Amino acid sequence: MILFAHGARDPRWAEPLHRLADSVRAREPGLPVAIAFLELMTPTLQDAVDMLAAQGARQIDLLPVFWSGAGHVVRDLPDMLRAAQCRHAGLSVRVLPVLSDLPGVLDAVAAAAIDLARHPIHDA
Repeated sequence: MILFAHGARDPRWAEPLHRLADSVRAREPGLPVAIAFLELMTPTLQDAVDMLAAQGARQIDLLPVFWSGAGHVVRDLPDMLRAAQCRHAGLSVRVLPVLSDLPGVLDAVAAAAIDLARHPIHDA
């Protein structure tokens, strides 16, 4: 699996993505999980695909860690995946839904927001 996110200049921006990768690994210990960025950070998507292909992957699930499917996911990702698949004959990449389209995510965010609104966190 590749967790694919935008990237940022500040390395702290990627910390939640690393926690997500750790959570996926903990839930599915045998699943190879890579992180990749569209820009401003490394590894790139090509780097992540190359790494998993070198480990023998023939099927990769890619989770776009983007809130919406507009923009980069529909404009840039298809070309990047075509290039990756040209480099690795026989490799299949399945793009999973963006975060807001994953089952249960909107309900989980709504519940968390309501819970925090009802029970605010008080800074010391």
